[in-house]
Amino acid sequence: MLNKINNTVNFTSKRDFALEIAKKYLARQENVADNRFIQDTATNWLPKAVFTRSLADFSEMSFLEFVESGIFYFLPTGIGNFFKNAYSKFHPEKLRREISSNIGKSAKEILSDKTLKENGTNKRVLSTKAAIILACTIIPAAEYALSFVKNLFTLGLFKKSDFNNIANLNKEQNEDKKQQEKVKINAIKNLTGASIVSLAGFVGSIIFAKYGHKSEILQKASSLILQPGVHLANGFKKIGLKQTGLEHFLKRYITPDFAGINEKTGKFRLSEGQLLVTTVSGLFGYSEAAGDRGKLDQYEVWTRVPIVVLYTVFGSALFDHFFNKYLIKKNIFPEIIKRDANGVTTITETKALDNLAEKAAKVKNTAKEVELNRLIKEKAIVKGTPYLFGIVFMGFLLSGITRFWTQYRYNHLKKNEKQETSPFKALLWTGNKHNVIKKEIFSQKSMRKKSNFDKSGLRAEAEGQNHAFARSPFNGE
Repeated sequence: MLNKINNTVNFTSKRDFALEIAKKYLARQENVADNRFIQDTATNWLPKAVFTRSLADFSEMSFLEFVESGIFYFLPTGIGNFFKNAYSKFHPEKLRREISSNIGKSAKEILSDKTLKENGTNKRVLSTKAAIILACTIIPAAEYALSFVKNLFTLGLFKKSDFNNIANLNKEQNEDKKQQEKVKINAIKNLTGASIVSLAGFVGSIIFAKYGHKSEILQKASSLILQPGVHLANGFKKIGLKQTGLEHFLKRYITPDFAGINEKTGKFRLSEGQLLVTTVSGLFGYSEAAGDRGKLDQYEVWTRVPIVVLYTVFGSALFDHFFNKYLIKKNIFPEIIKRDANGVTTITETKALDNLAEKAAKVKNTAKEVELNRLIKEKAIVKGTPYLFGIVFMGFLLSGITRFWTQYRYNHLKKNEKQETSPFKALLWTGNKHNVIKKEIFSQKSMRKKSNFDKSGLRAEAEGQNHAFARSPFNGE
């Protein structure tokens, strides 16, 4: 079918794959969990798979990345929704619907809601949500423990605990039984610790869910649990440290609270604050577990993981900033990206594109659908270009540099070891040893000669004295 619009032939029967990709991408952008899962997989797993060094390396990396992504992006919402339903049993049946419908609000919204205040439901909502967050302690604990599970996974499946063997740096593949035992013992120790922390969080969550609305202390603690960043920002204000950027960062990222509830699914949405808590926990777990397998593993972790943590939490914000600045300067896609008088950059929301397309269609005398499709593609370019650039840079470039750097370190260490035990150094040491021995022998000979000389001198002196006495006039000759 052909539609002629303003002397332009539009083949509507042909699928517009670019438009379909743009729509799907923008839909994913609305969900932090889905968006970050795709970003994390593309940034971490795919480049590592390309640069993998052995079957053991590939297997443990794949195990770690996919389980970790599940912990990051889907476990929080799953656990949150489970305990939201479970803890509703602690409330009177007539209040359950009201509490459930308000549980997705932030602590600030809950405390300032006049309707909830009037009937005292706000206390139940606040303490219940704090209880859910405490129950979610298992998530950062699981992320911390995951690296130790990975160590046990590789040890059990491939009988390897030395990073040099796992990464195929050491071609001889020699394994130390004592190191294997150390890896196993430390892994069990840390898994036990993570389990205790999770259990403590669970017990605390039951206390808050059941008694939180009755205690003022628990109410204050609930507010502190849900919005620690807000309390920090208020503390800084009291001492005269007031910065808009710092306050915004603390409120947005220093919080374990969810980012509301998805209206379509009714489930909690993952927040950047939860992502930050989990990734930082993972960083320390990575480092501790890597230390058991050799210093090169730990070096590689601290070379790569802190950068990945920042990118995972903040996404492609840095690339967004420079790319958006360029688009505004060149006046590209002015309907999608704008800057106000205060210098604040705003990107048109996806739900506002429909009204914007309708206005554009009237001005240009075109079909609304044509304008809407154009705007969707433009917004996908604005959001997707820095995103794609970030994946290429953070993914392939960082993984490649890390791999080659680790290989360089290994080669450098081996070179130093060879120099320390080289035949030339051994020869020098042997030569020095011989020189010392020669000096000692010479010294001993000198002492003997001197001793003999002294004895000869004394003997000659005595003989001379006897000879003189024999010739003396007092001798009767």
